Amino acid sequence: MDEEPRTRDWLPRTAALLLGTLVLATAFIAAYVGALHQPRPRDVPVGVVTGDQRAEALLTAVRARTDTIKSVGYADPGAADDALTARQVYAVLTSAPDGTLTLATASASAPAATELVTGVLTPAARQAGVPLTVTDQVPVSPDDPRGLVPFYLAVGLVLGGYLASTALGVSLGTAPRGLRRAGLRIGSLAVHAVLLGTIGAVLVGPVLDVWDHDLVTVAAVGMLTVFTAAMVAAAVQGWLGLLGTGLVILLLVVLGNPGSGGIYAPEFLPAALRGMHRWNVPGLATDLLKSAVYFDWRSARWPLAGLLIWVTLGLFGLLTAALFRERRAGAGRGGR
Repeated sequence: MDEEPRTRDWLPRTAALLLGTLVLATAFIAAYVGALHQPRPRDVPVGVVTGDQRAEALLTAVRARTDTIKSVGYADPGAADDALTARQVYAVLTSAPDGTLTLATASASAPAATELVTGVLTPAARQAGVPLTVTDQVPVSPDDPRGLVPFYLAVGLVLGGYLASTALGVSLGTAPRGLRRAGLRIGSLAVHAVLLGTIGAVLVGPVLDVWDHDLVTVAAVGMLTVFTAAMVAAAVQGWLGLLGTGLVILLLVVLGNPGSGGIYAPEFLPAALRGMHRWNVPGLATDLLKSAVYFDWRSARWPLAGLLIWVTLGLFGLLTAALFRERRAGAGRGGR
């Protein structure tokens, strides 16, 4: 007699879990294959000084044949150079008084994007009969020729953050009961973030020797990334429970990774994903790591601000969920 009611309780829950898993897996396949199977670059920005007639003429001629690159005008060479190191453009095309052209690139932004620009402008200059010299002003590390280490490091840090939050949610409950327990959970996740951020920096530094500098900086960015992912996951799970775990995976993994601009530059992605790196956690973390390691923090303002905004929202969400849970429990006891 007892087995049938237990079965009736178990079947809907199991069916819902399997259905949720099926939906997430389907979304994962669609997002990754759809975004990455055949990247079509469009409007990859190249800087040019307004009034530099030879450089502008070449870019105009190229634009008439293809939409893969677009020119972005700047008032003077200094502004164009600043745009390159601030990651607003992938290259800057300038001309010299003797008629030659120079293409200054920053492969650390995205090697595939700078290779595309070089591959388009080099034959175009040859066809126009204009000598073109290519220089790489901000090269990637020789041990990271495809520029993927910032992305993979960010993915591992984000994964560690939301998995830690999920593990605590499974063992202790998705929403802490009261501010004291919420504070303990936040402290535990902060310690985890410090440890994982340090481990990640050591791995890409002394162990794998990808970057032989900025160990403390990489560790600090890693700590912030882990803590951000953990707080976002804790807040969503605190309010939505098990459903929140699925939503976190959707945001941070299914959409977050292909939309981060880490595998392909944003201009290579479908239109729906091109701006996602500016607000999702994996994209912000990837951009912040690139800025810290390669660009002397010149493009760090928004990625850093974005992660701090997510941390603040996560803390607020978790604390309010804990308060709500505590008051509801108190109301339940009072009713009895």
